[in-house]
Amino acid sequence: MEDTRLSHADLDALRQAHTLLENPGLAARITNLIGAPVEKFLDRLPAGWNAQIGQLTRLALSKAADAALFTLKDKPGGVSSNRWHKIGAAATGGVGGFFGLAGLAVELPISTTIMMRSIADIARSEGESLTAPDTRLACLEVFALGGTNASDDGAESGYYVVRAALAHAVSQAAEYAAGSIVVEKAAPPALMRLIALVAERFGIQITEKAAAQAIPALGAAGGALINTLFIDHFQDMARGHFIIRRLDRHYGEKTVRLAYESLAHRREA
Repeated sequence: MEDTRLSHADLDALRQAHTLLENPGLAARITNLIGAPVEKFLDRLPAGWNAQIGQLTRLALSKAADAALFTLKDKPGGVSSNRWHKIGAAATGGVGGFFGLAGLAVELPISTTIMMRSIADIARSEGESLTAPDTRLACLEVFALGGTNASDDGAESGYYVVRAALAHAVSQAAEYAAGSIVVEKAAPPALMRLIALVAERFGIQITEKAAAQAIPALGAAGGALINTLFIDHFQDMARGHFIIRRLDRHYGEKTVRLAYESLAHRREA
């Protein structure tokens, strides 16, 4: 029988998850770094760049998943190595910053693989088994979690709303995720649809990152800093997401969601 009341320790963990998942997103962090709204630099991107970013994002996600997960041992628990993954992301960001937008096609698959590995590491630290199909799909879901921005509609940015938007695609893709989740020509349509939905949301973060890296003055050092913010953001999303999944396994999804929404109402009051 599932518990209906969270322990003090688990309620504290849920508060941590809520703070991570509902705090300002990547654009706000970049704005604090460069001292100007990231939207100001979006018009510096070349014509048709959004379509190119969409294609790059789908490819990066599909190739990163297996490459990242297969390098980790399936030992749930322990402490995640956030710092080392940040160092790796900063190094690739430095290269991308040096070459500007031209380097994004090379840098993005590498940095996405590093982030996927970090996300999987955090999942493992919260008790997930990396061989479980739903864990693999949950790692992909993290890339759709953007946090909030000043211009966001709360109904579009909320954690549970994003999960609900992906739920049907996740359930359809789950039966195909027991082995590889790389998207190839013969991949099931359901899995391709999930990748496309996640990539659509992840592409927003990539566009914000690309706009910042389009600033000539930033260079390699700026690219490294932006990539550090980039991975830090998704490490936060992963931590919040997998805390909630850990609590779901113990208390049930309905109980955890009600407690989460209660925290949201208190925050608004």
